[in-house]
Amino acid sequence: MSITSFYFLCLFALALLLYYLVPKKVQWPLLLLLSIGYFLTSAEVRDSHAWYLILYPMADVGAVWGAAILIDRAKEQKKKLAALICAVLFCVGLLCTLKFFHLGLLAPMGISFYTLTLLGYLFDVYYEIGPVQRSYGKLLLFCCYFPTMISGPIMKYSDMEKQMYTGHKLDYRNVTFGMQRMLLGFFKKLVISERTAILANEIFNNYEKYSGVSIWVGAAAFTMQLYTDFDGCMDIVLGISECFGIRLPENFSAPFLSRSIEEYWRRWHISLGDWLKNYLFYPLLRTKFFMNLPKKLKGKLGKKGAKQATTFLAMLILWFTIGYWHGGAWTFIIGCGLLHWFYIVSGKLMEPLFVKWRAFFHIEKEKKGFILFQRVRTFFLVMIGLVFFRSATVPDALRVLGRGVSGLGLQLFGNGVLSGLGLDWTELMILAVSILFSAWVTIHNQKEDMRVTLEKKPIWLRWIALYALLFYVILLGKYGPGYSASEFIYQNFKV
Repeated sequence: MSITSFYFLCLFALALLLYYLVPKKVQWPLLLLLSIGYFLTSAEVRDSHAWYLILYPMADVGAVWGAAILIDRAKEQKKKLAALICAVLFCVGLLCTLKFFHLGLLAPMGISFYTLTLLGYLFDVYYEIGPVQRSYGKLLLFCCYFPTMISGPIMKYSDMEKQMYTGHKLDYRNVTFGMQRMLLGFFKKLVISERTAILANEIFNNYEKYSGVSIWVGAAAFTMQLYTDFDGCMDIVLGISECFGIRLPENFSAPFLSRSIEEYWRRWHISLGDWLKNYLFYPLLRTKFFMNLPKKLKGKLGKKGAKQATTFLAMLILWFTIGYWHGGAWTFIIGCGLLHWFYIVSGKLMEPLFVKWRAFFHIEKEKKGFILFQRVRTFFLVMIGLVFFRSATVPDALRVLGRGVSGLGLQLFGNGVLSGLGLDWTELMILAVSILFSAWVTIHNQKEDMRVTLEKKPIWLRWIALYALLFYVILLGKYGPGYSASEFIYQNFKV
């Protein structure tokens, strides 16, 4: 069941009403029932009548729940480690069997996200930095909390424990703020993402017909499609959860204001980046191999070079994992992983040269013009990576990029092509205005949450603004069959 469907919104309204009518001590069991119900109505279950898919997350939770209790009770480190390894192998093995080995098996919705969520909880218990949950039902809710099942965010148990299991009284501000955020998410998904998809699909599906500027318009369209799709999804998800009084971690923070690829990944898919740094990258650097590696390389590379090379090697493993997590194919491994590793490593190695260039050309680092250049450069580098992400194969991606540097290529703008795609000049104006509005809200949110700003305005002005956006989405949103938008990209492209 898509969270953009009218059917889901009706059920959400009913669930919200029930949530605040039942006693507080019953609220978390109700959320658990709602989450299981949502899981059982997912396309993966419904289309194949595969009701057994619910057993996979239940088994993962069982393994992690039991291992965490054993770790907490065990006095010997060997027993703690054995319990950790067994649970990790079970969860990762199940994930790989269902997603990577191409055995034709159905995988449950959200398996990548809930697997990382559970493993993060288990690692925190093992390292004694997080509490143990002894209730299987409560841990199952943490794993399968329905707003997060589509595209995350990846939760940290210590941040969610009190929120999920403590009763909440009806709070007007939580509900209205949550619904406002949902509305903004629908705007991004239905008005912007669905329109940019038209351009992106045409260019990437028929790239042989296009070249030059047209190729880059298609690449930029897909970049905006992916961003507004995923960010819009997160707005809806976080808004839904806020209505229930539960605040989920932010997953985006204006990524296209980034001045470097490193900063971009601190702003894009934040929960995934934090998880991989905390549970893969830093532990990797603390292993015996990586601790001893600088000593072995010191003679050839010097102290600084040896330390840098060690970090780069650990980063290579990190970025390969990020790419592989997104889908397993080389298009994802390169587009979301190795290419970004190359950007970061080459940037660090060339930084002394960049410093000399800036000094030679008298470029001040904090000047607005240079900041704009850095942001455009970062967007362009990300866009190149997403060409791989969107292409069916690596050779296809290389051919698309090759077409991008061959000729001026204004085919997209001539002979009524845009009109034939369903994007006439009126549609383009709607898209342009919508992107500018979304950018304005994003920039404003960096200073103050737009909802807080609206709250300070007179009530009549506040409701005029909200109803204007609501009718804008209703009238200009693009819908799929049955008045339901197409599926979220990350729901289909992630592992």
